[in-house]
Amino acid sequence: MELLSIDFLGKPLRLEASMAGWQQLFWNNQLVSQLDADAERGRDSVHEFKLLNGEDELHCKLEASLDWQPFLIEYRATLNDQLVEQGSRNSKDIERQIPFQPPVPERRFSLVGLVSLGFKALKSAKLIKVVLASASLAAYSWLFSFQFALSLLACLIFHEYGHVKAMKYFGMKTKGIYLVPFLGGLALSDEKINTRWQDVVISIMGPMFGFVLSLLLTVAYLVTGEMFFAGLAVFNAFLNLFNLLPILPLDGGHVLKSISFSMNSVAGIVLCTLAALGGVALSYSLGLTLFGFLLVMGTLEIVFEWRGRHYSHLLPLDRYGQIVSAVWYIALVTGLIGIIWYFAGTGDQLLQLPLMILGT
Repeated sequence: MELLSIDFLGKPLRLEASMAGWQQLFWNNQLVSQLDADAERGRDSVHEFKLLNGEDELHCKLEASLDWQPFLIEYRATLNDQLVEQGSRNSKDIERQIPFQPPVPERRFSLVGLVSLGFKALKSAKLIKVVLASASLAAYSWLFSFQFALSLLACLIFHEYGHVKAMKYFGMKTKGIYLVPFLGGLALSDEKINTRWQDVVISIMGPMFGFVLSLLLTVAYLVTGEMFFAGLAVFNAFLNLFNLLPILPLDGGHVLKSISFSMNSVAGIVLCTLAALGGVALSYSLGLTLFGFLLVMGTLEIVFEWRGRHYSHLLPLDRYGQIVSAVWYIALVTGLIGIIWYFAGTGDQLLQLPLMILGT
């Protein structure tokens, strides 16, 4: 991940590193210094390299002091022992940065490239949004009624708007919302995230908006007694609960992966696994068999990938971020299950369907 980018002799000086311990220093996008992974190095590191200015040799040095949790890097850049720049960066600075992306080399004509270019052009057009939205409306109208399909699409858009709102909070440019028949929707952005906290917030805000909408629909049902609001509230809660399953690329998979991969010690992943197993036991005791089974599958996926966490380009969560993310996730899952459970107790067969699916 890119930790630092400063101007040095009119060219960018970038420091990239990973939790595994390796560091690479680039000047003008050329590798000038590299430190291999070393558990004994500690927090301090020194990069030195030489540049030629005509017949003169310039001695360049970057000294860095790095803490991962909470993240803080202090740096000092010198030229021939004369200070050029010094300062520090924290996790907020990493969130706001736009990391360097190497230019894509020009390729010759190919059918695959032409198809890819056509798809990108189509994806960026407003026409594809209209086509996908129409197809989704037709698909859901076939399953339910036209009125319920329209309302369901509104729920999906509200969910995706939660993702869009979070992206804009972090200053990311968005490309809008795309509805996909039988798969829900997508909120797209051209920019990449830099931290696990961004991944958590952007992922969980969709289901969070969905939960708030289900609460509002529940209130509307209690006030009016209209079963339409009840059905929309419970199915919206079910869709958002499904999105919180710990399976990639679902929102819950991103949240649990960010929490797990931010834990440095084996004890951390053990604790996370035990918490997941506790959730599995609770799911089976409540009769939510499907939810428990998918929780097992998602946990296994995260455990198998955990060893490669050090090579991620995303800045990990600190301890506070891990706790907040876990509590937020558990509370949201509990709230959505509570709504589903409440309407299942009304005795209406249609409103019992989401709970029956979870108990399959």
